[in-house]
Amino acid sequence: MRLTTTTRCHVVPSKYESMVRSSRTVCVALLLLLQGCTHTSLLNTRSTPSAKAYPHMLAVYEPWFGHPQHISVGYSSQDPLKIREQIDHAKQLGISGFVVDWYGDREPFLDRSYALIQSIAAEKKFTVAMMYDESEGEAGVATDDALAALEKFDETYLMPNAAGSQAYLTYNGRPVIFIFPKGGHTDWSRVRTATNKWDSPPLLIYESRSTPYADSMDGFYAWINPGAKGWAADGSNWGEDYLRTFYRHMESKYPGKIAVGAAWASFDDSRASWSLNRHMSPRCGQTFSDTLRLAQENSSPDHPLPFVLIETWNDYEEGTAIEPGIAQCKTSPVTPGS
Repeated sequence: MRLTTTTRCHVVPSKYESMVRSSRTVCVALLLLLQGCTHTSLLNTRSTPSAKAYPHMLAVYEPWFGHPQHISVGYSSQDPLKIREQIDHAKQLGISGFVVDWYGDREPFLDRSYALIQSIAAEKKFTVAMMYDESEGEAGVATDDALAALEKFDETYLMPNAAGSQAYLTYNGRPVIFIFPKGGHTDWSRVRTATNKWDSPPLLIYESRSTPYADSMDGFYAWINPGAKGWAADGSNWGEDYLRTFYRHMESKYPGKIAVGAAWASFDDSRASWSLNRHMSPRCGQTFSDTLRLAQENSSPDHPLPFVLIETWNDYEEGTAIEPGIAQCKTSPVTPGS
């Protein structure tokens, strides 16, 4: 596709940063849409926002490719050259960090991938955070798993002498840990008590859903969801109602907690071994544009969203990857006489 226009995001002095928070978000959206046509960066944008500029754009990273239980995508998540390439690409798009799925000792392959990503992130002046995938075991087992896993993570990746620890994502001086619920059997109040004893207690950010442990969480993040109407066969439910409800809920019920916005381009789990035949249409790039616009609308200079999660960077099994770009719909030329 030939691109006839160039959009630019201008770098301005730091005292005007509050005025450009919204424009930075829009620029990221435009660049990602353009990336569907070309891999040449057309925008003049800072790769990493300053400490006071919000929201920071993060992208969820799946570290399991190259493992035989997952589909082949042409690379391994343990290839250092590929990781460097991915980080460079993400920085060009205005993304400042990866949020990497991690299972503790339950998935050694993912642990090795995470270690590489954190080390390379530090080298590249990029940030990284961990998303802990909860065990599906019963209450006692799930809680013990979480306690052991997070203790290991602190000792292995967060301590000052850990490789790449300086790259770890912090907010107000505290490391940020995202939690992806599975079985829902973890006693997070016990985990909270344990992590509060760390040298630097983490901020625990849980997926936005009903939980008896809301008081133990420091915040909530939105996740890909079609909303109350459910998945539409034609993929038309792109999550507008869900996202609007999320932002209202965070403002009214949890005004003192961290709200992490979300943006996604599409969903299609037909390639996944666990497929439930769920679809969310990209709508020619409009789904990404609209979800990012809602994050923009709910991040004001007075009450900015600290982070927006792009969901995801590279989940090819559930059809959410923005790594290859977001394809534009093309209008087929009309053939004379047809």
